[in-house]
Amino acid sequence: MKKILRILGPGLLYAGAAVGVSHLVQSTRAGAMFNYDLIWVLIIANILKYPFFEFGTRYAISTKSNLVDGYNHIGKWAVGLFGLVTFMSMFIFQAAITVVTVGLISYVFNISINLITLSTVVLLVSLLILLFGKYALLDKIIKYTILLLTVSTVIAVFAALGIHNEVSPESMANFSWTKQADVFFMIAFVGWMPAPIDVSVWTSMWNNEKAAEIGYYPSLKDALIEFRIGYIGTAILALGFMLMGALVMYGTGEQFSTNGTKFSGQLINMYTTSLGNWAHWVVSISAVATMVSTIITVMDAYPRVLTPVVYHLFPNRFPGKRNKQKVMWSWLIILLLGSTFLIAFATRSMGAMVSLATTVSFLVAPILSWLNYRVVTDKHMPPEAKPGIMLKILSWLGIAFFLGFSLVYLYWLI
Repeated sequence: MKKILRILGPGLLYAGAAVGVSHLVQSTRAGAMFNYDLIWVLIIANILKYPFFEFGTRYAISTKSNLVDGYNHIGKWAVGLFGLVTFMSMFIFQAAITVVTVGLISYVFNISINLITLSTVVLLVSLLILLFGKYALLDKIIKYTILLLTVSTVIAVFAALGIHNEVSPESMANFSWTKQADVFFMIAFVGWMPAPIDVSVWTSMWNNEKAAEIGYYPSLKDALIEFRIGYIGTAILALGFMLMGALVMYGTGEQFSTNGTKFSGQLINMYTTSLGNWAHWVVSISAVATMVSTIITVMDAYPRVLTPVVYHLFPNRFPGKRNKQKVMWSWLIILLLGSTFLIAFATRSMGAMVSLATTVSFLVAPILSWLNYRVVTDKHMPPEAKPGIMLKILSWLGIAFFLGFSLVYLYWLI
């Protein structure tokens, strides 16, 4: 236990990246819209995505490297493919998280500043926290915010079991496989449940950062235990948010708003309905802190993973540690400018932004899942650290699931 507590960090950073839009927004909406109908989807998504996230930790600890380096072992085409997929999705990802966070901040602190200005302020403040605190501060922030939100949600779910809503029969809906809107929502829901596959690459890098911080690499067994704590915790928390939506909102006739500020008010009111008015500020602060920590986590991750992409694709152009810092700064500036542009000119609807981001993540999931599988089964991977037969079977089931539903989505879209 002492070992686990010492190496605790990468698994919680994974949780910090995962617990955000997928939990506060998508899981809660799933419960409010379809009651308990999508619980099985939540469970299956967490099971089928598990191998690909675990591969990030498995590869980092066994090779003392990261998944981008692993892609390079397969071929530069793999690095280029990952870089392209990441570049295509990173602005949408950062923008969606920022829009949700801004809506939450606007509601909690009663701020009436316009979306673009407040988004810019939030991104700049997050940038300052990241630059001055770096990995160590990020590590500490995540531990406390995730714990506070988890405890609040678990207590609220149990309290909500005693709530008896006045259910309107015409407001009760069941998930339908023949209804295009329902299937599209499910695909978007799975896209970020529990997180985009991209996060596996981030986890591999955070493991290397943690090893540098504590001065040694933990055993593969200990590192996987630490990762599973974060992974299982996020799955339980997602279930908690879905149950809250089902217990408090389903059948009442009230629908979640696509406006970020109004949605945040509805979200906080669910907790106060369940726990009482005393819970307003506890839940509000923990939710804001969780979303801000998610912004910082994502802001840290994208430049971190894209820097080795540049190095592997152009090995002779950026030699030396100083140039590495310049590349990371360049990616950080590009990320912030692109995200702000998207918020300002693409859409002002939180619902539309979230749906776009989560759907894109689902569509690229088969590619990233397959790349991760190729890396951990490649000949350069230490034989004793390669996944067992059960993990391989689960991986192929996951890839088939993501690919199948992606084709269904594209068929219906066309």
